[in-house]
Formats: sequence, C-alpha cells, structure tokens
Amino acid sequence: MIVVDTNIIAYLYLESEHTARAEALLRKEPDWTAPPLWRSEFRNILAGCMRRKAFDFQDARQIQAEAQDLMAGSEHDIESHEVLKLVRDSECSAYDCEFVALAQQLGVKLVTMDGKLLKAFPKLAIPLPVA
Repeated sequence: MIVVDTNIIAYLYLESEHTARAEALLRKEPDWTAPPLWRSEFRNILAGCMRRKAFDFQDARQIQAEAQDLMAGSEHDIESHEVLKLVRDSECSAYDCEFVALAQQLGVKLVTMDGKLLKAFPKLAIPLPVA
C-alpha cells in the first residue's frame, strides 16, 4: 500500500509527461490510498481542464468516475490535530499535510511530485519512480 497525492492520480488519467510513470507505479503497487480530500482536489483539476477546453463535461464526469472506482474503499480519514502538527513543523499547506498524515498513520510512503513535500518529509515522501 502507498499513499498517493492527487497529482499522481491526475497523472494516471490526464495525459502528461508523468502518465507512463503513474501507470507503471499502479502496475507495480496497485494498492493506492488517499484522504477523501483527493476528490475535491481532483474535481478542481478537472474543472481547470474543462475551462481550458481540454475536454468537455461528459469527459470530466467519466474521468472522475474512473478515478473514484480506482480509489473506492481506499480512502482514509485522518485526525486534524495530526495535520496541524505537520503544518506547524513545515512550510506545507494543510491540504498537502493531509496526505503526509495519512502516510504516517498507515506507516507507508507518500508518492508525490511536490517538491515542498519531498523536501519537508524526506522519510515519508518519495517521488514518482521513473518508468
């Protein structure tokens, strides 16, 4: 099991230079988990894509549904005080610290491409592996 941040999920569904790496990660480690926050962040990414006309509403609905199917049963709540401790001890946002808190809670790694997280939490946060 690994915690993935929202961008890793987005790389899987939205074509980018990181898509092949996200696909390879899913094949190698298919047990992905995240805090429920990922859904809102992912919807926001899809909203931006719709506004830029990268795809339409129906495509966004389909992508959201596929991502939710992937993550079904794999979302875990975290304690607010744990998130706030991480915020206190870093320069990272509370949103980002939710993913770190979950990785701590589960005793697993967080896969992210967020430079701030990688720097602040080097024992927990690892970059998306090269495919």
